Amino acid sequence: MPIEIRKETDDDHAAIRVVTETAFRDMPYSGGDEQDVIDRLRAVGALSLSLVATLDRDVIGHIAFSPARAADNSGPWFGLGPVSVLPERQRRGIGSALIESGLAEIEQRGALGCILMGNPDFYRQFGFEPAAANAPDNEPAEFFMLKLFTATGPAGAFRFHEAFYGDG
Repeated sequence: MPIEIRKETDDDHAAIRVVTETAFRDMPYSGGDEQDVIDRLRAVGALSLSLVATLDRDVIGHIAFSPARAADNSGPWFGLGPVSVLPERQRRGIGSALIESGLAEIEQRGALGCILMGNPDFYRQFGFEPAAANAPDNEPAEFFMLKLFTATGPAGAFRFHEAFYGDG
């Protein structure tokens, strides 16, 4: 049976939490609270897009998009993340399929672009470029990336949704 990518349902919440926690458990860059970020975004209505990858109806991957704010108040902008795939299903294109599907959806919704904190070597393949000059305060600028859907970018720094900082 092929992998299906679809929007989350209420029945997926527990599985999303398990997938996210499991995927980030042994990652050295993990804050250990990625699953809590998703819950906080959902609780305050800021989970703009939440997609799951399923195989035989089991959730094996997830991606979240939430509103992001540019210093120049342009927008709409979205933050990508977290994105997670069960460790035993990684390196099979599932995360890439989630990213591509999510980016297409937010672009269709009229987003000016998308931001993330991540590995530049991985995210360049999706059109993200390093954007240290736009990095949020107190975030490692070398991992801040931006993908534009328009010809011009924002002026100034970005801020992810408050739920990322525990401020829901």
